[in-house]
Amino acid sequence: MNSGKTVFSQIMQLVPRREFNETVARYKGDFLVRNLFCCDQFFVMCMAQYADKNSLRDIEATLNALAAVRKLYHCGISYVVPPNTLATANENSDLHIYAELGEVLIKKVRPIYAKDKFRLDIDNMIYAFDSTTIGLCLKLCPWAKFRKNKGGIKIHAQIDLRGNLPVFIHLARASVYDISEMDEMCIEMGAIYLMDKGYVDFFRLFNNIHKNGAFFLTGAKDNMQYEVVSSGAVDSQTGVISDQIIRLTEEASIEKYPDELRMVVYEDFAGGNVYRFITNHTGYEALTIAELYRERWNVELFFKWIKQQQHNQIILRYL
Repeated sequence: MNSGKTVFSQIMQLVPRREFNETVARYKGDFLVRNLFCCDQFFVMCMAQYADKNSLRDIEATLNALAAVRKLYHCGISYVVPPNTLATANENSDLHIYAELGEVLIKKVRPIYAKDKFRLDIDNMIYAFDSTTIGLCLKLCPWAKFRKNKGGIKIHAQIDLRGNLPVFIHLARASVYDISEMDEMCIEMGAIYLMDKGYVDFFRLFNNIHKNGAFFLTGAKDNMQYEVVSSGAVDSQTGVISDQIIRLTEEASIEKYPDELRMVVYEDFAGGNVYRFITNHTGYEALTIAELYRERWNVELFFKWIKQQQHNQIILRYL
């Protein structure tokens, strides 16, 4: 308990209290609040996350234990918060307060990871962009209906792979097409964006990413029509089958993406699968392009973590 308290206290000291208080004031988070102010609520929920507590009763028990040994105050928490009070605060709090706090924290953390060594010898900023559907109960969230008997929302996330930090998250209806969310992406000049083939929209790839001096790497659709402009030498022992410069031939596609593309065909010897990648980056070796696409899996790990937190929050609310 003592070592955990010390570590937790040190972690919470990193929270910028001035920015947090300004955000609370801006959204009137403590207006007419008598029982639990935003700061106490935030610290209690952080403690619950840190201690891996999965119910309101567990949180109360932990707070009582800290109070019994006179450690509660040192954790930044004023008093033992009753479960009903915490549940009400979680229900009524303005989510913008914590969304903006999250943005502030990410801006502080990103420079720390910016110079971290990446698995591949790549200097560019690298982002993975993808989406996942979070299931919701229709009885509790009737606004989230997207199938006859199912409810849910879709999370679109852009992950900075140097540190696996989310730099952009957008919530949309589960029925919204993924490609339309590319208009919301944060595009940085020189950065590389990894996406699956569900985001292949040549108009947006060209106008949103290519014309802004950034790069994309995604899978090629099976029905893509193209012609080979030139072919580069490859080492088949690495799994690279071909490295080609191509040009789209379908009239509608040419209008959307009039420039040339690079297509790398790669065979994964472990599974025997063959993949076709398209990109507007011509600087790295073909094997590096294929290996880079593997890094997109980190966004799936992020979604797995999100869904685990959703499960925990459901328990916290109803137990």
